[in-house]
Amino acid sequence: MDAGVKVNCVGKLIKDGIPTTLLADGAAAHLMKTKKIDWVIVGSDRIAANGDVANKIGTYSLAVNARYHGVKFMVVAPTSTIDNSTLNGDLIPIEERSSNELLEFYGQSLTVDSAEAWNPVFDIVPVSLVDVIVTETGCKYFSN
Repeated sequence: MDAGVKVNCVGKLIKDGIPTTLLADGAAAHLMKTKKIDWVIVGSDRIAANGDVANKIGTYSLAVNARYHGVKFMVVAPTSTIDNSTLNGDLIPIEERSSNELLEFYGQSLTVDSAEAWNPVFDIVPVSLVDVIVTETGCKYFSN
């Protein structure tokens, strides 16, 4: 999720009276370690039949850190993202974008020409790291 989307979400949550903190992606684990947070809440691009969740890259990291630090992990998504024809997350293809998105900025190289980059756009959170999936029709709790 890009920074603009995060800032817009924070504004909407605050407007609705929901306590919210905006932070850099890399700060999440440290925040979980040093402060009391009750939940990590993420969206989803696709949910497999078993509850595995495909979302923007970095979501898996958040889920692993949440589990390690005893923070609950919630996925909020419309039912249209649930794909009952895909048995589990291992069957969801992960899009990879051009390495130039990481190696260049407006055509200007950011590193040496021989540098390589790997640029997956999504990752998979196994259902074993998910505490609840919330949709417009209700909640599905998992005992992990």
